[in-house]
Amino acid sequence: MNKCDIGLIGLAVMGENLVLNMESKGFSVAVYNRTTEVTEKFAANRAKNKNIVPTKTMEEFVQSLSRPRKAMIMVKAGAPVDAVINQLVPLLEKGDVIIDGGNSLFTDTQRRCKELEAQGIHFVGCGVSGGEEGALKGPSMMPGGPRESWEIVAPIFRKIAAQVDGEPCCRYMGPDGAGHYVKMVHNGIEYGDMQLICEAYAILKDLLGIEAKELAEIFTEWNAGELNSYLIEITSQIFRKVDPDTGKPLVDVILDKAGQKGTGIWTLQSAIKQAVVISTINAAVEARVISSRKQDRVEASKILPHPAKKPFTGDKQKLIDAVRDALYASKIVSYAQGMELLAAASVDSAWDLNFGDIATIWRGGCIIRAQFLNRIKEAYERNPKLKNLLLDPFFKDIIEKTQDNWRYAICQAIEHGVAAPAFSASLAYFDSYRQARLSSNLLQAQRDFFGAHTYERVDKPGVFHTEWLQ
Repeated sequence: MNKCDIGLIGLAVMGENLVLNMESKGFSVAVYNRTTEVTEKFAANRAKNKNIVPTKTMEEFVQSLSRPRKAMIMVKAGAPVDAVINQLVPLLEKGDVIIDGGNSLFTDTQRRCKELEAQGIHFVGCGVSGGEEGALKGPSMMPGGPRESWEIVAPIFRKIAAQVDGEPCCRYMGPDGAGHYVKMVHNGIEYGDMQLICEAYAILKDLLGIEAKELAEIFTEWNAGELNSYLIEITSQIFRKVDPDTGKPLVDVILDKAGQKGTGIWTLQSAIKQAVVISTINAAVEARVISSRKQDRVEASKILPHPAKKPFTGDKQKLIDAVRDALYASKIVSYAQGMELLAAASVDSAWDLNFGDIATIWRGGCIIRAQFLNRIKEAYERNPKLKNLLLDPFFKDIIEKTQDNWRYAICQAIEHGVAAPAFSASLAYFDSYRQARLSSNLLQAQRDFFGAHTYERVDKPGVFHTEWLQ
């Protein structure tokens, strides 16, 4: 029988859609799922009459692949990935390739690379972004691992990835866990983006009383300008959806209790280890955590004091414009923090990440795709060693133009008691980063007072300690 170009294990929605994507681009695909009924249902429906070969056992799956065999895993991160690899390895030969396309923790990918390389098996840890639609029509793909391993699967991945300006949104990121690390930070930025949009919505709704229909129009207008992005676009569409049961905007009947799958927390943990500030992403993760405490919040709302209720008496359009500018400026800060974290990890792990490449592959297919990623790409072309995105002339000018509105929007939110943690964290980061002298001189004095931790001086070199009570 004819052997398949590639195989995929794990037929959840992402897995199924990637298979259909591969087949539509001219590749034959073998598929396997632990639950045979899932494979049979896929074969009888979405995969019917397509160049897709269903298999019932892992042995049959491996036997159906052409050499070097290319087996892609799309299962839950952690122990399930290791379990599948342990099943695969005894059936493979030296030179075959295993690809992990899930949201694996980068340190797991580093370990797996090392273990499989010792057995002569190639391994690629590939971040895949774009959700269901991206997987089907063309995702953003962030492959990492030995370059030799990547080159074996590159022709397939470049073809199934999203295409922007004739370029595939798929480039080699670097050795071992580089691809999954880039995807992890991508998800962290995604957390920040989504929370910032939610805070813009909260100010417009709670402070100005704007209803869903008008919100849809506002976000549609924003999407036509500098804020053009996938998340702004789908937000405008969300506001238009009506709940068939109540006749209300669907968004208004959705419980305000957010979930998360862990990549945001991994990003925070890595930032702490690298000593990099990602306060916008941190605020976004914490916002999800506090949202999950719904019952606690309901009880607290009956006990804790609220600010005095007063209507907004200012210029409505001025505040709408200010919220847009606050969203834009905060979004830039979020990306600046994410890119700085990538830079620190690149040095720490010797990955030699190319930040222009990263911005390029995020322009299409992925959840955070946005028009201004072209500007990020250009910033790193101007200065490949750019320390912080805020220092690039293009982004510095945007901050200069939006700064007054940014501050105004946050002040109005604070005055009226609308929580805007990510907006506030973004502005605080900017204000801290732009100041030549902070209040940390007092902090150092405190540390030296109670713990003899010493301090440095501004007027002479050396390390000093003071007996403060003498």
